[in-house]
Amino acid sequence: MNAVVRHAVFPAGRQALYEQNRYSPAVASNGFLFVSGQVGSREDGSPEPDPEAQVRLAFENLNAVLAAAHCTFDDVVDVTVYLVNPEAMLDTFWKVLPDYWGEAPHPTLTGVGVTWLYGFQFEIKVVAKLPGS
Repeated sequence: MNAVVRHAVFPAGRQALYEQNRYSPAVASNGFLFVSGQVGSREDGSPEPDPEAQVRLAFENLNAVLAAAHCTFDDVVDVTVYLVNPEAMLDTFWKVLPDYWGEAPHPTLTGVGVTWLYGFQFEIKVVAKLPGS
């Protein structure tokens, strides 16, 4: 049986956050990039207080992880979003989404309503196809 080869991917400037919490922001394996949930956290790890700015910052943090693996959002094939109070946050998510989503065909999307996200209102997790694979 062949062992799965996996390579951790870290964006510049946020490695301490991941080391403190003992997880990788993304793992490249078998031609795909599996990205941990990204939130709208500032450099110090605190939540961006404005909901729209928090969603935008989550996408920016996601893009930094993708870029560290030489990917863009165009390489994303599957998306899962987590929303605290989805009735209040869904319009904000739909408002921000076109600025980051790209052209059709769009990736798959699963939305999950949750009760708690460590002080955040929004989290986005993706799987992307690595370039050249």
